[in-house]
Amino acid sequence: MHTLFKTVLILMLLAAIFSLGQALFFMMTDREGSDGKRTAWALTRRIGFSLGVFVLVIIGILTGLLKPHGLGG
Repeated sequence: MHTLFKTVLILMLLAAIFSLGQALFFMMTDREGSDGKRTAWALTRRIGFSLGVFVLVIIGILTGLLKPHGLGG
């Protein structure tokens, strides 16, 4: 269960990074006259993935699948 949870978490992080890259690509390649819908859609997906990661981290901590730790010392 721990491995599956962490795998899903990592895949969602990668999807958020990919969406951010897509938004950058669309922003650089779209023509000046375009309205930027593709860029906005890619950024909206990134926000969704990021919120999903946040929720998964909270669930993981509450259920004990993830164990937070201090910074040493």
